[in-house]
Amino acid sequence: MQGQLIKALSGFYYIEVDNQIYQTRARGNFRKKNIIPLVGDNVSFESSSLQDGYILEVLPRKNELIRPPVANVDQVIVVSSLVAPDFSYNLLDRFLVNLEQKGIDAIIYLSKADLLDNKQLIDEIKVCYQTIGYPVIVGEDINQALQQVQAYLPGKLTVLAGQSGAGKSTLLNQLLPGLDLATNEISTSLGRGKHTTRHVELIKVADGLVADTPGFSSIDFFGLTVNELPKLFPEFIEFANQCRFRECSHTHEPDCAVCNAVKNNQIAQSRYDNYLMFLQELANKRPVYRKKNKK
Repeated sequence: MQGQLIKALSGFYYIEVDNQIYQTRARGNFRKKNIIPLVGDNVSFESSSLQDGYILEVLPRKNELIRPPVANVDQVIVVSSLVAPDFSYNLLDRFLVNLEQKGIDAIIYLSKADLLDNKQLIDEIKVCYQTIGYPVIVGEDINQALQQVQAYLPGKLTVLAGQSGAGKSTLLNQLLPGLDLATNEISTSLGRGKHTTRHVELIKVADGLVADTPGFSSIDFFGLTVNELPKLFPEFIEFANQCRFRECSHTHEPDCAVCNAVKNNQIAQSRYDNYLMFLQELANKRPVYRKKNKK
């Protein structure tokens, strides 16, 4: 049989086929082959009952995320809190760069707008990211915001991702009343949310599948190179072909069209500053050398 893996928990993999859920384990040779099934995977499996089955093969993926571990993702709703924790352009841009690298569409959801005193910040964020092409949904009028979110969900595998305490579980509870996912207050000592989601699971919402995932306060750039980074800022691409040098790093080169666009307010200063920071991080990363196996 073939089906989609909708939950992974404590070594068990739950696969849905025709509204039936099969509890399975991975074959013993998966570990030797370094194969780890992910939620969202399409798999072939055998089963003698709903409680006893084995995954035989993980079918080819169109993409996968490492944090959170989900495969075959169509889009990610990046939930960004405006307060408690405070909004971070840097953290949001880290998410967006990661998704651009994977070729996954991103939708920005601004949570806790009702708690924000400086409403001008919302307009600044919307101008910055909508100009680039990222949809921005503001969770101030919650009914209107939920309608906007729901419009993106049908037929898609959507991941809710974002900083711990940003409100991912709250949003999913609002989308699907009765789900009652655990939510927690922000830790006053750490200034970030407690991790309330313990595993990844696909939940049916508005004729689509949504994954609520553990939150985290930072994100790393896996397998990303210095030369790739400029191509992951969509607004840079528009100007890059006007640079004097074909592989312009957009930092120090003469006649750099991207730098000129920043000066002319055609590219947001915050985005460019984060680009420089990410570039420095990548440049400072030391290569990892694998030890050769002794024959």
